[in-house]
Amino acid sequence: MARTARYVHQTARPQGRPSPADFAFVERALPEVPAGGALVENLYFSVDPYMREVMDTGELHAPMEGRSVGRVVASRSPHLAEGDLVAHRQGWRTHAVLAAEELPEPGGRPDPGGVRVLRPADGVPLSAYLSVLGGTGLTAYVGLTRVARLQPGEDLYVSAAAGGVGTAVGRFARLMGAGRLIGSAGSAGKVWELTGRLGFDAAFDHHDGPVGEQLRAAAPDGIDVYFDNVGGDHLAGAIEVLREGGRVAWCGAVAQYDDPANPPAAPYNLYDVVGKSLRVEGFLVRNHRDAQAELEEWAAPHLRSGALVAEETVTEGFDRSVEAFLGMLDGANLGKAIVRVEGEPS
Repeated sequence: MARTARYVHQTARPQGRPSPADFAFVERALPEVPAGGALVENLYFSVDPYMREVMDTGELHAPMEGRSVGRVVASRSPHLAEGDLVAHRQGWRTHAVLAAEELPEPGGRPDPGGVRVLRPADGVPLSAYLSVLGGTGLTAYVGLTRVARLQPGEDLYVSAAAGGVGTAVGRFARLMGAGRLIGSAGSAGKVWELTGRLGFDAAFDHHDGPVGEQLRAAAPDGIDVYFDNVGGDHLAGAIEVLREGGRVAWCGAVAQYDDPANPPAAPYNLYDVVGKSLRVEGFLVRNHRDAQAELEEWAAPHLRSGALVAEETVTEGFDRSVEAFLGMLDGANLGKAIVRVEGEPS
């Protein structure tokens, strides 16, 4: 076992888009295992758009919070054994200390937002617990089933469709029997991926013209549901094209993350929400953690059969953590952005 632990600390508040200068790599002696707790060697951790918002308010000179999966390397807990695989929320580091009060008790109902013991079935990769079986997949699943209440045959538009949540929404919606599936992305290459490989019926680059006009061309008969990861002009464009009684599941607003003090103007056509009897509902996945077991029960068989693919961009090596995060913010990833810290256990 390693004798030192490494961490990525946030050291400054970014002005606009973050840069490598806002971070520092720190090395320290391996932490002691507390009574009743455990020491975990992280294998994978997630980098996500919401972390850009965290940088404006989170603790400096400390790692940011983030989902991770790892292997127990030392335990003083009766509930965890060395070699156990766990999911937890202490990313941005090679090793994490789990306190006794964080650990689930056998027979109890684990909190999916805290520490979970993982027992991946054959055919389910460990990294999937950060993508389609993790917070990313839970966001897509909750947005489609609980918020938008997507019905078979309904037409769906997804913004930021080539990202982690967007690709999960597309994959899930197909399995749920969606009708026409439309996505927007930020490059011609990603547009090709959406229609050429990911099963979207139509896609467009939002840089190529007004979102409403491009969406109308892709869906001349309108849409029933909009899954919003962007806000701003994407929401306005979707309101233009939504049919009577349409729904919006709104979970992200990447259009304003770099400049929260000057967010995009509110959609000019908000009154159409009234005129068309639309329903616009924002949601935070942390308020729907009770759906985790339901997600796994639904998605795991599709993963094993190959009907569901976990779209992931995995950056190899802890030293490239910051690179992976900044690349994700710049749209370099296709699907869920993940850092692989260590070799996956056999």
